[in-house]
Amino acid sequence: MRKSIDGLAGIVDALGLDPLSDAGFIFCNRHRDKLKILFWDTNGFWLYYRRLERGRFQWPAPKTDGTVHITRPQLNWLLSGLTLSPPRAHQPLRGLKV
Repeated sequence: MRKSIDGLAGIVDALGLDPLSDAGFIFCNRHRDKLKILFWDTNGFWLYYRRLERGRFQWPAPKTDGTVHITRPQLNWLLSGLTLSPPRAHQPLRGLKV
């Protein structure tokens, strides 16, 4: 987690992605207790940093290309300490008759 904006933008570029796109790029440390989010906003980068005092982020397993694509609700789940898998809802009942 020593890299700052230029280093993280270089990693994004090395992955074949555009750091100047409207996507946010999330990086996590080995212990999964720190996150950095790199985001381009019209004329400059934002770098968000989050450190947990207790616990770990529920970091998902990456795809074969080393990336994970998540939605904004999933980002909120991740930052809240939840898993990115869909919440477990009641199973639908089938074959019932009234």
